[in-house]
Amino acid sequence: MVDSEILEYYEHGLERDRLTAGARRIEFLRMWDLLERHLPPAPARVLDVGGGAGVYALPLAAAGYEVHLVDPVPLHVEQAITASRAASARLASITVGDARALEAAEASVDVVLLLGPLYHLTDKSDRITALREARRVVRPGGLVVAKALSRFYPIFENLAGGRPPDPGEIEDTVRFLADGQYRNPGGDPAGFTTSYFHRPEELTGEIQEAGLGLRVLVGASGNVKLLPGFAQRLEDAGQRDHVLSVLRLTETEPSIIGMSQNFVAVAQAPAGE
Repeated sequence: MVDSEILEYYEHGLERDRLTAGARRIEFLRMWDLLERHLPPAPARVLDVGGGAGVYALPLAAAGYEVHLVDPVPLHVEQAITASRAASARLASITVGDARALEAAEASVDVVLLLGPLYHLTDKSDRITALREARRVVRPGGLVVAKALSRFYPIFENLAGGRPPDPGEIEDTVRFLADGQYRNPGGDPAGFTTSYFHRPEELTGEIQEAGLGLRVLVGASGNVKLLPGFAQRLEDAGQRDHVLSVLRLTETEPSIIGMSQNFVAVAQAPAGE
């Protein structure tokens, strides 16, 4: 069962268009670049777990993949159904579901995407369960692509925003750095929702504990959103391509990954048991 405050946050409907404009578009551009480079060729079967309204699932379907979307938020499923009906290439299936208890059969897909679930599973045991479920449903040798949020990036994002610190903020930061747990007791949609922020070595450890082999860990969108005027830079094709090239060149540098807003593990199920 997904925490009620997480469901309430996503029922505001902000997720569908979150990565389509402004500085946030860098997350989609980088994630798409990684998928293009690491996924097997179409028409591989992809299970997009926590796929939201289809921000990655629909483009993958358009590229020839057989894409099945699962999400715990009913609004996201409704939005994905509507978008799929209007698309030139429809999704193969769209269902409400939980990353920790997938309905897909064992070894039934070529790729599992976990681009949202892990940072909303605040207990390690739940994250391991989700990763083991991904391992169960992916074929031997298949891929699991999992994204985590960095524990360090939001601290500097707050500084870059220039907002005067709240009373007790340093104490809260000390606690956050120690446990990675974030809560938004006020429920303001601008303040995100219940989440867990990883250290890079934690994600790799969880991947391995779930019985998956790590192929590569990369910093996805880096910290470029902190640059002044970054949204405008993305509008210029030359600057956008340059940013993407720099992020690709530095994506596996260990000293940089922890400061990336998010990082992505490309893991592989054992080829045979």
